Amino acid sequence: MKSWNQLFVRQGFIVEETRPNVFDCLKETEENVSFLLESLEKLPASFTYDRGVLSIASRVVSEERWLGCVDYKYRGRGGDLWFRPGVDQPKVKELDTYISGIVRQLNRLGFYTNISCDGHGRGNALLGFIREVNTDKVTELLLAAGVPRIFTRNNRDIRLCISRPQLLDVAEKLSHIEKAWLDRGAEFIREQLFFNRVERLLSIPGESGNEERIRQFVLAELEQLVDFKSVDGAGNILAQKKVGTGVGPTILLNAHLDTVDRIVEGRSIIKNGAIWSSDYGILGADDRAGVAVLLELAQRLQEPGSFNGTVKFIFTVEEESGLIGARSVDGTFLWGVDAAIVVDRRGTGDIVTSCGGYESFCHESYGLLFEKAAERKGLDGWKMTAGGSSDTRIWAAHGIQSVNLSAGYMNEHTESESLNVEACYKTMRLIQGVMCDARNLQRTLRQIEMMQVR
Repeated sequence: MKSWNQLFVRQGFIVEETRPNVFDCLKETEENVSFLLESLEKLPASFTYDRGVLSIASRVVSEERWLGCVDYKYRGRGGDLWFRPGVDQPKVKELDTYISGIVRQLNRLGFYTNISCDGHGRGNALLGFIREVNTDKVTELLLAAGVPRIFTRNNRDIRLCISRPQLLDVAEKLSHIEKAWLDRGAEFIREQLFFNRVERLLSIPGESGNEERIRQFVLAELEQLVDFKSVDGAGNILAQKKVGTGVGPTILLNAHLDTVDRIVEGRSIIKNGAIWSSDYGILGADDRAGVAVLLELAQRLQEPGSFNGTVKFIFTVEEESGLIGARSVDGTFLWGVDAAIVVDRRGTGDIVTSCGGYESFCHESYGLLFEKAAERKGLDGWKMTAGGSSDTRIWAAHGIQSVNLSAGYMNEHTESESLNVEACYKTMRLIQGVMCDARNLQRTLRQIEMMQVR
C-alpha cells in the first residue's frame, strides 16, 4: 500500500510532507491544490485544509482507487497547450493520468515540456520539450530513473518503452532527484536512488516470524518487474522473470526478509559518509542490504543486454531462526536452476564458496567467475573465501552451484551494526557484470557440469 505522500507525488502534486499525513502545499499552484482537494472529496477522505496546510485523517487508499478519483473522461486532451513552459506550471488535471507525475518532476528539474501523452494503454508514452532542452540529458535522466528503453525523434520528442503503471514509479524516483545531481552523470544518479531505496528498506520492521510489512513492500516493488510472483505457505516470496531471448541459464537470486531483532520505529539513521548506522537498536542491514541489491537488479533486468535466460528470485523468511524459510521452499521451484547468487555476507569483497571451509557450495570455477568479473569491472578486493551458515547451504544441498556475496554490513545483530552503502552498491554492480556476460556464465556452468559427470 502506498502512502498518501507517494500517491500525491506519483500523480504530480508538488507538496511536502512535514509530518505524517500533514502536507505543506504552498509551493503548489492554486489550481492544482483545488484539483487535489476535489479528488480527496471524491474518495471521500476526511481532511482539513488551512492556509496552505493539508491534514488527512483518513487511512490511505489503494492506488487503483486513487487513480479512479483523479481520472475522468477526456482528461489530458490539449492540456499541454494551455501553459507557457518555464513560466507557468502544468495543470495536473489537464495532463494524462499516468504521465502527469513525470511531467511535473521534469519541469521542476528544468526540463520544460510542451507535449505529453501516457500512451492510453495502446502505445508508448510520449514527451516533447521546448527547443532549449537537451533531450540527451533527459534521456540519461529517465534511464537512470528506471525507463528501460527510450527512442528519440527529431531531437525534441522522446518515446518511453515502459508500461503505464511503471510511469508512476518513474515519477516517484524523479521526485527524489536533486538538481545538483544532474551534472554528475547517470551512474551517480542511479547510485543515489539506490541509497534512497536502502533507506526505505531500513525503515520497515520485520523481525523473524513477523515479516508481513517488508513482504508487502517487496511485492509492490516487484509488481511491474517480474512475469510471475507468489507467496508460498511459509511466507517466502517466489518470483520469476524471462530476460532477453530467454535462451540461457536459469539463475536464482536470494536474500532474506527478516531481521534478527525488531527495527525500532522512529529511530534515526546516522550517515557518516558512506557508513550508515542506527542511533538506537539494530540498523537492520542484515539482510535489507541484500534485498536492496536484488530489487535494483530486478529493475535493471528490463534493460537491453542485461541478461539472456531466466531469473528466479527468492526472498526468504525466518532465515535468522535457522534458515526456516529456505528449508520450506518447494523443490519444484528450484527445478532447472543452474546457479544461485545469495547476497547475505558481512563485510566487503567476500565470495563465500563454502561453510567453514568444509561444506562446499560450488565448484571453484564458479567462484573464480566472480573474481574475474570484479577485475573486469574495476571492483577491487573480491576474493573467494569460506564463510558461515546462510540460505546458500540450502541451495547447494539441492545440487545448485551457489555463492554468498558480501553486502557491506558489519557487526550485524548488535547496536553497533553499520552498512557501507557504497560497498553494497558495488555488490549489485558485480552481479550485474556476471549476468551481462551470460555466455561466459553459461559456458562456465556447462564446463562444471561436464566435470561432475566425469
